[in-house]
Amino acid sequence: MSPSPLIGRGELLDVLIHALDGSATFVVLTGPAGIGASSILREVERTVGGEGVRPVVRRAGAVPWETHLPFGLVTQLVPEVSNEGTDPVEWGHRIADALSTDGTTILLIDDAHDCDADSLRAFASAVRHHRAAKLMVICTRKPLPDGSIDSHRVLDRAADMSLAVPALASSAIAELAALQGVVLSPSAAAHLTHHTGGRPRHASALLDEVPRETWKGVRPDLPAPAFVEAYVRTTLALCTNDARALVSAVTVLEDGRPLTTVCEVAGIDDPWPAVDLAEQLALVTVRRSSAATILEVRDPMVRAAVLATMSRVERAQVHRAAAAAETDPADQLAHLVHASPLPDPLVSDRLDVLAASRAGIGEWAAAARLYLLSSRSTEDPHAREDRLVRAVDALIGAGDMRTASDYIAEIESFRETPTRNAVLGYLAILRGRPNEADARLTRAWQLVRTRHDPEVAAVICHRQVLHNLARCDGANLVMWADRAVELVGADHATAVEAQSIRGLGLAGTGRVAEALTSYRDLWGHASTGAVGQRVQMGAGWLHFATDHIDLARSELEAAAPTDFLGGSTRISLWAHGWLARTYFVTGEWDAALRLVGAGSDLADRSGAALIVPLLQWTATQIHALRGDWEAAATSAHRGDSGARDYEIMRVPTALGRAAIAEARADYAGVLRALAPLTEQWAQADVSEPGFWAWPDVYANALIVEGRLHEADEFLSPHEARVRDRGHRSARARLACARGRLHGAMGDLDSARASFEDALASLAPLPLTYDRARVNYAYGQTLRRAGKRREADAVVSAAREGYLTLGANTYVRRCDRELKAGGVHAVLKDRAHDALTPQEDAVSSLVATGMTNREVAAELFLSVKTVQFHLTRVYAKMGVRSRAELAAARTTDDGSTT
Repeated sequence: MSPSPLIGRGELLDVLIHALDGSATFVVLTGPAGIGASSILREVERTVGGEGVRPVVRRAGAVPWETHLPFGLVTQLVPEVSNEGTDPVEWGHRIADALSTDGTTILLIDDAHDCDADSLRAFASAVRHHRAAKLMVICTRKPLPDGSIDSHRVLDRAADMSLAVPALASSAIAELAALQGVVLSPSAAAHLTHHTGGRPRHASALLDEVPRETWKGVRPDLPAPAFVEAYVRTTLALCTNDARALVSAVTVLEDGRPLTTVCEVAGIDDPWPAVDLAEQLALVTVRRSSAATILEVRDPMVRAAVLATMSRVERAQVHRAAAAAETDPADQLAHLVHASPLPDPLVSDRLDVLAASRAGIGEWAAAARLYLLSSRSTEDPHAREDRLVRAVDALIGAGDMRTASDYIAEIESFRETPTRNAVLGYLAILRGRPNEADARLTRAWQLVRTRHDPEVAAVICHRQVLHNLARCDGANLVMWADRAVELVGADHATAVEAQSIRGLGLAGTGRVAEALTSYRDLWGHASTGAVGQRVQMGAGWLHFATDHIDLARSELEAAAPTDFLGGSTRISLWAHGWLARTYFVTGEWDAALRLVGAGSDLADRSGAALIVPLLQWTATQIHALRGDWEAAATSAHRGDSGARDYEIMRVPTALGRAAIAEARADYAGVLRALAPLTEQWAQADVSEPGFWAWPDVYANALIVEGRLHEADEFLSPHEARVRDRGHRSARARLACARGRLHGAMGDLDSARASFEDALASLAPLPLTYDRARVNYAYGQTLRRAGKRREADAVVSAAREGYLTLGANTYVRRCDRELKAGGVHAVLKDRAHDALTPQEDAVSSLVATGMTNREVAAELFLSVKTVQFHLTRVYAKMGVRSRAELAAARTTDDGSTT
């Protein structure tokens, strides 16, 4: 990426700089005010050129009072053009002639939406009719309705390349803050990003204007930048009394509300004149749903600016009116809290009860908001602490770990209670810190009095369920889930949440039938809403692991969105991870990568480190199979975990590394990557068929490395477990590895039986990738045994499967296999010293720099066989070294044959 002081714009700058190398081009950058489009033009002006002749750069900005001045911007940017005629095409020719030089000319036009249309047409004609000219026009514009509609139409038609200037991500906003000397926590960066819409001008202004201590708080009420507030004050001065009352009401109501509610709060009988004026001045937006007309203030900064124009008395009056107009009890109570300057025990107690009821049905986001308001309105210090702790617990339940993390220091200062320790342990789980979580939860259990506080004890049990899920310890998971049910009963919300995970623990200990039954029974407790999301995720995860692929897809697709009433980001992330695996095994790799991207963004925003390795495993494997090594390395790095992380993080990390090594035919690397999974901690749940497909990959690497006895010993217990479970896809994968082993030992009949068994097991399943993998191994084994014609048919089937998937790495391997098999080679009249297909395959790989061991692994031959073929190749080609061989196989244009 181009070196640039502009944060978060390197990729966009690269696109623009790259466009300079082609023909004449007209580029349009579109973005809202403050997004930094003008800064991008300045950066282009600063960075273009380099060594040699620098381009000629001319820059001008359009202004609204010259919109109707014909060819006004042309005469400003290219003054040497004669001011004659009205034909834009003729003006375009003259522009091209005037700018014709040996170097490149770049014309930068800022705020092109205010430009006169004639100038835009002339510049467009110069580009269109003089493609060979080294001319580039880059325009910035704001989206409609700003500026002249005529200019927008011309820009749309003229653009060879239209680029949207995106909002900055929270990581870029944090970097921007650091440059201004402000260190933002992840949640503070996310809060500022949301408030400003990711617009650097607005974020920089607030970082400069707001006192530094403000950023140490948790989600502070941010003001509008001074220039936004000044604009809003000026705009409000143009409003009628009704329009100002309407804008104040919409602002205080905060979220979009029906027009009837807004009118009641504002005290307006005839709203349309006020609505039209407020919308025209861009103070409110109007949208129509199927049931009502909805008014809202979409820009948080405009909302903050409007609030700044209202006195505290005015705001309190509007909040009281809103409390009377709202129908939702949560909204009513929230407005009462905002209306009162002092704590109100009655309101805080009602909020606490309502929050508990929302938490009871899994609406954690709503519960968090209510608990926070209740804490704010509570006088008693201990009650206030308890409600804040519950608010943080609800934030974690909703998946907002970043905001929850900002409360850690405050909560740790509170008196020690079971709930406090359970919440801190819960947060440690989602942040991927097993030792901290274990210590917190153990202490919570020591402090709790199960007879007096069964609900608190059940919550601790639920956290232990999640902790043991992440530890891949199904036995303890089931024990804690059952204990939660014993404490509060099966119908209690906490017990239902524990049971939504319990099935995974049952399956992890081999009790698959019982696990499947448990999810069918759970639907009677929670088939819809936020708790239903949890049940669907758990059931989808289990159905994926047990080869019910279509059912898993529908359940995981339903659980992935967070638009459930109070749906949890945490649950959504697990659904993203396992749905991506579902898409991977069925061959929908582009969809899987899109899902990983969405899930990774969600994980970054929420701070849920626990699930990142699972997401990145899928991306790493796809990129490796497609031969995109840089992308594979990047995703593997993103998914890295350490020895002190949770087991559920370490397993996909190991599988991702193994996927890269296997795609590179580095089977020693596969064994190194998967070695941790052969340790004692991974012998139970991690080796249970269906959840983590690793034993066949490890066995295959042992076989290719010639460690046949070890492979046999390794496979036997896994095969016994698969027979006991009756798991089809795991049986197919292990049968494939067993077939390779039989082939390597020279028992072709047994190898055939194993491979055919593998293909038969896969026949009723939509596992495209596994089918191609079995065919490839089967074909290699047949070819090594001398059954080249049979091998040709099987490898061709594998190639077709890999080609459908876009697995370029293995498509090329299949091509080499087919070439090495020599079935389609022309043998008639071949010279006696010509290379055989096998010799040709060996020499081509050696010429790329591979060692004999690597060639052996790639072609599934012994190292001795590779050495034998290489000796014959040297003799036939008259070379004495690998370097001479590489030179001999290199064509005049530098490519290897």
